[in-house]
Amino acid sequence: MAQRKPKKPKKPIKAKKLEPAVSRRTKAGRQRHPKAQPGMSTALPAFKAETPTGAVETGSSDSVRFPVVVLGASAGGLAALEPFFEHLPREPGMAFVVVTHQSSDHKSLLPELLAKFTRMDTQSIVSGATLTPNRVFVLPPGHWLLFKGDQLHLQAFDEPRGGPLPIDAAFRSLAHTHAERSIAIVLSGNGSDGSLGLTEVKSAFGMVMAQDPQTAQASGMPASAIATHMVDFVLAPAQMADQLLRYVRSRMPPLRVEAFALDKLAGDNTLHKILAVLRARTGNDFSAYKKSTIRRRIERRMHVHSMSSAEEYASFLEHTAYEVDALFRELLISVTSFFRDEHAYEVLAHELTKLIELKTDAQPLRAWVAGCATGEEAYSIAIVFKEVLQRTGKELKVQIFATDLDQQAVDVARTGRYPEGIAADVSAERLKRYFTREDTGFRVNKDVREVIIFAVQNVIKDPPFTKLDLLSCRNLLIYLESSLQKRVLSLFSYSLRPGGLLLLGTSESVSGFDDRFVSLDKRWKLFQRLSNASSQTLPDFFAERAPSLAGAPGHALARENQRHIHGITGVAERLLLSSFVPPSVIISERGEMIYVQGRIGMFFEPAQGEPTQNVFSMAREGLRAELPAAVRKAATSVQPVVRPGLLVKTNGHYMAVMMTVRRLTEPAALRGSFLISFEASSKEEEAPKRSSKKNTSSSPERITALEDELQRTRENLQGMIEELETSNEELKSTNEELQSTNEELQSTNEELETSREEMQSLNEELQTVNTELEERNRALSQANDDMQNLLNSTEVATLFLDGKLHIKRFTTQAKKVFSLIDTDIGRPISDLAANLRYDGLLSEAQDVLSTLVFREREIQTKEGSWRLMRIMPYRTHENLIDGLVITFVDIDRLKRAQRSALQLRMYTEEIVDTVKTGILVVDEEQRVALVNRAFCTMFGVNGPSPIGQPLQALALSAASLPALGALCDRLLRADNEAEQTIANVRLAAAGQEGGVVSVIAKRLPVHPEQPPQVLLMFDHLLG
Repeated sequence: MAQRKPKKPKKPIKAKKLEPAVSRRTKAGRQRHPKAQPGMSTALPAFKAETPTGAVETGSSDSVRFPVVVLGASAGGLAALEPFFEHLPREPGMAFVVVTHQSSDHKSLLPELLAKFTRMDTQSIVSGATLTPNRVFVLPPGHWLLFKGDQLHLQAFDEPRGGPLPIDAAFRSLAHTHAERSIAIVLSGNGSDGSLGLTEVKSAFGMVMAQDPQTAQASGMPASAIATHMVDFVLAPAQMADQLLRYVRSRMPPLRVEAFALDKLAGDNTLHKILAVLRARTGNDFSAYKKSTIRRRIERRMHVHSMSSAEEYASFLEHTAYEVDALFRELLISVTSFFRDEHAYEVLAHELTKLIELKTDAQPLRAWVAGCATGEEAYSIAIVFKEVLQRTGKELKVQIFATDLDQQAVDVARTGRYPEGIAADVSAERLKRYFTREDTGFRVNKDVREVIIFAVQNVIKDPPFTKLDLLSCRNLLIYLESSLQKRVLSLFSYSLRPGGLLLLGTSESVSGFDDRFVSLDKRWKLFQRLSNASSQTLPDFFAERAPSLAGAPGHALARENQRHIHGITGVAERLLLSSFVPPSVIISERGEMIYVQGRIGMFFEPAQGEPTQNVFSMAREGLRAELPAAVRKAATSVQPVVRPGLLVKTNGHYMAVMMTVRRLTEPAALRGSFLISFEASSKEEEAPKRSSKKNTSSSPERITALEDELQRTRENLQGMIEELETSNEELKSTNEELQSTNEELQSTNEELETSREEMQSLNEELQTVNTELEERNRALSQANDDMQNLLNSTEVATLFLDGKLHIKRFTTQAKKVFSLIDTDIGRPISDLAANLRYDGLLSEAQDVLSTLVFREREIQTKEGSWRLMRIMPYRTHENLIDGLVITFVDIDRLKRAQRSALQLRMYTEEIVDTVKTGILVVDEEQRVALVNRAFCTMFGVNGPSPIGQPLQALALSAASLPALGALCDRLLRADNEAEQTIANVRLAAAGQEGGVVSVIAKRLPVHPEQPPQVLLMFDHLLG
């Protein structure tokens, strides 16, 4: 029987004034949305479902007759929205609402961008906008989206950024308002937004899609949605459009449940066929589930596969194993959350306080959460327990058993990891105290997880937990037929101890069990088991499966015996024949027949009900009490147990029988079994008659018979008491051993948990170190690339040598100087052929390595080009010498320029010396910079060259020298270009020719950064 708690159905209600009449379904109970608190991140808007508790499942809003599709996207969402809308036709018959994560202070251009990809009209939502098909609505940044009938309403974020999860809010509001016409699609994005909301869409009979994480730029949101196991289709965005169209077409025109073809399933046995397939694969019987719920779930699966015939779906189910699993999970869909119906937990905490105050510290606090789904309810109760214990100051051991039929849900519950959307249901204080933030969600702290034991269990078939202080089973009973509801309530009554609490859903009750429960809170359905409740026995549907004194059918032992029967037969026959035994039977310790000799029908007859081979169940009248007692006594005695004079009823008559029971020790194959033999008298006895009261006291025979019977009864009772005491002692010993083992396992589990946490911490450290190393490697690789490009861009041939003069690195230009290839790294430089007219490279490198004095030399290549070779020590960052750096700078053009400049200078000097005009160049310090031969002749300058000498050192006349100096000063200080040339200045010449010379002086146009000079030209004047 399915144990998950489906979302509670709702009734349609009358809409508020000025709003269209709508019919909504919400989850059972009041939808809880905490108010924003200081420091609390409000993850969902504080909207309230307008549907009352306890409504039935109906269609969606009457005012909206078309599907409504909400697409949630975040990082990389635009890249997913583009192919989705490009593959949709102009009139798909649906309304589309796009919800994204964007900063509230950002002006969204998404409507304009989407308009380029779709042929439908696109608009940004304004509060009060009306939903219309074939249109795309885009939620503006900084707002929640609320559906109210056919209208869209906006609500501004309480916080500008960070906390809000608008996709979850939109999905929830969509499910509450539009029910089975809801379609939720989760696209690319980081985090887990949408994972909680889509479960409500699925529970409201809507459809859910998620983008294939491999096609998403950010796979966080799609992966989180897929992990809920609620997604119907996982596709690429381009494929979503086609699948969406097929799904919607299979539902058109919109139909109500009452008109659906599955209503005829009861007549044509199709429903029974579907349930039989489910039972065969899952082992769970849904026949006691309410048929309306089953039909709605089957209807949804048919729409997913675009099927209109129930028979077609039944045939598809028979041949498709994964669809059976999908339908099974569909029937187990639940909408659960932390502290669902907060006031119910407040009432529970109040009553728990009373209950806990009556307990001693040695008494544990036990609870069972039946149908725990993914564990939110169990963790909520555990938190309430801890808070109540803290307030009361009690230190009780808490044991919470949480069970569910769905293995996937139980696995999720065990991990205790939930999306960040739970902040809508858990206060900031509780989040801080009982949860740890992890990546995109929260994990329940270890001290809360360790008090809960999660297990897969079927409430209907599996044994229950007992001696409970609290049993919580919310919104499960409403989906069971009334007969099964009563059986489950009887089970709950048996499981709870007197005074224990029973918490049900707001639409459930304990009708018919008023003698066992009293209501503590009618609204939130909290009941207490009465101390004088009449039933303390296990309900019938469990008692039938429990072993009796005679033992249940031992199918496993019987099968085991069958495997050995051929080997035992020969041994048993030889044993019986050697003793000439009368009708006999060999039985196991549990009473199962192993071998039969002779006609034993007069002693045993088949029992009513399931066929069995247990002799305790088949014993005839007269043996039923004696046989078990004799077997018990024989089990502890080495002597055979003989019971003479037993009156066994056979065919209406009583026959005197002597029964002998002996425990077998040989052969080994039969060791531990019992041999029962019967010796019957040939005389038939009349049925014992009751004597009249007046003859009873005067009949010695009757008194003797009664005394014998009483003695046997006492012996039987004594044997049973001794056996019971032994069993109790063994059970106590076993219980102590189990407790010890449990403690050891808990200790081992804690050690393993500690080790796991240490390993996780170490793994996180290793990941951090690995990330740092990756970053350093990236930086080193970047630096290496930069250095290599720098060295190559300088066009300087460079060799890096180690301490042994082996090559460590070289630049591309070095290949022009040496015959190098990439594999030469590591080779000694002496092995390389150099393209140089120089043989002292190796010796100079060794000298630099030993003296640490760098060398510089101009050398030529064999082609005749010049290089400037520098050999320098290679210093590390620790200032250690670790080899050499040899560079070869191409100076060939410089050398050619020097030769050209020298030749030009010589050429110019030759020209200057050949002219007959005296030429003198004076710098700013009035030193001779240039002089020609004509000047020296004209002024009688002999001896060494006057270049570099002061002007006063020239052999000029005493009268002309000051004039010449003044002329030079004047020109050096002149700023106006017109004043920088002076002609026709007459000076007296000295020397051999004497006479008067005419001087032309000009300031030379030099580079602005060079000092000025004055050019003086002297012509000799005759006469």
